[in-house]
Amino acid sequence: MTTTPPPPQVVAPAGSDAGTVRGDVGATLRATKKRLTSPWATFAAVVLAVIWTIPTFGLLVTSFRPAADINATGWWTVLTNPNFTLENYQTVMAVDSSQSLLPFIINSVVITIPSVVLPIFLATLAAYSFAWMRFPGRDALFVAVFALQVVPIQVTLIPLLTLYADIGVAGTFWAVWISHTMFGLPLAVFLLHNFMREIPGELIEAARVDGAAHVTVFFRLMLPLLKPALAAFGIYQFLWVWNDLLVALTFAGSSNTVAPMTVALFNLTGTRGSQWFLLSAGAFVSIIVPALVFLSLQRYFVRGLLAGSVKG
Repeated sequence: MTTTPPPPQVVAPAGSDAGTVRGDVGATLRATKKRLTSPWATFAAVVLAVIWTIPTFGLLVTSFRPAADINATGWWTVLTNPNFTLENYQTVMAVDSSQSLLPFIINSVVITIPSVVLPIFLATLAAYSFAWMRFPGRDALFVAVFALQVVPIQVTLIPLLTLYADIGVAGTFWAVWISHTMFGLPLAVFLLHNFMREIPGELIEAARVDGAAHVTVFFRLMLPLLKPALAAFGIYQFLWVWNDLLVALTFAGSSNTVAPMTVALFNLTGTRGSQWFLLSAGAFVSIIVPALVFLSLQRYFVRGLLAGSVKG
């Protein structure tokens, strides 16, 4: 008969007690924190933040300057000769002005909301199927969906445009909605699948034992737990679609009835590049919306990405 030897015990050095050991650990942590938060590191971070913010600040100042001043001098001259106006924003947001960018802002909203909701809805259903439903070829199909992330968007533009022209949806919102949904689905399925796999299987089994079908489990159990992951992908997809130019320019064109804000700003920098007062005000308006969305949901962003970044 064999006996298991007792685990070795760590004996504190003679003349020391638990309080002394905790004090040494605390001193070590404080010393490490002091090294990591040195004044030079803080100074470097502040300098980088200022350099990174200067272009945005210049854009903001330019958007409030009269058109004549913008064409004559740089934005930094406001330090010595301040002259501000709200006419640029009034022109951009005017309803009855030929130079108004308001129709393009509305188009951006109309394009962005369905392009965020559709991939989230389809990806949650697909991710649940891959995570908790058994069917032949499940793993191979999941790998194929994940592999679609490596396909460059540029490769698909001409074939998709030809297909949209054949079925009669080229130059409409449907072409942009379908394209952004397809491009966003692989990443959404991957993130949501990995997040779902981290949910304990005992919860699913308990719900199944109680008689809950997959639909009940999905809507009453999974969706409430998926809020961080849904918010993380929603923010990512919103920023991607709102700032997109390539897909919108290819499938929507430059029509006032379909083209988003990015296409309007692109036209200002090209054919009408002299109208910098519209470009600066319109660009800053286009920054405000995604910034508000990100700031309102940022507490979910990192948590959701980290939860779905590794396979559970």
